[in-house]
Amino acid sequence: MLRRSLALTFLVGLPLMACSDAANTAPVAATGSAADIEAYQKAAKAHGFATGPVMASQTIYVFFDPACPHCAQLWMNAKPLVKKLRIVWIPVGWLRPKSIEVGAAILAAPTPAVAMEEHESKMLARTGALAVPENLPEDAKAKVKANTELFLSLRTESVPLTLYRNGKTGAHGRTEGAISADEISNLVGL
Repeated sequence: MLRRSLALTFLVGLPLMACSDAANTAPVAATGSAADIEAYQKAAKAHGFATGPVMASQTIYVFFDPACPHCAQLWMNAKPLVKKLRIVWIPVGWLRPKSIEVGAAILAAPTPAVAMEEHESKMLARTGALAVPENLPEDAKAKVKANTELFLSLRTESVPLTLYRNGKTGAHGRTEGAISADEISNLVGL
């Protein structure tokens, strides 16, 4: 009976942990732990698309689920940094079954940043999601599935997950939730 009760408590709380806003999260230690360094290096090999300058002095990696409104908010919050910071957006299919298809549609779009803008604007306006084309490439879905496996291996509790390296201190870290542009700047040392 106790096991069933604990399992039920875990399952009921799980959706609350899955998608976080900044009010419910704070940056996790920016100590440059081996786990944070490894997570940052793994994220660099994930399947995503980048915004910002190719030669920016700082790069952050953001794991996002297309069904997450807090991920949409982080997308909007990061816009003021587009000329200073390279952000690699990595779609995962974690919150809803349709997330894999929407994430794949964003990756397969001719201009992923434009597709992401359309999708996240619809998310915040609560008017739906990006239309998924009927001929969505299987390799795009496979990339989102691989990203999801990588995300789960990082043992995190929610999206958006931001992995960063501070340019001033060299410390690596992670944060969960829709943080502001100022908070992003502080994390990376801009």
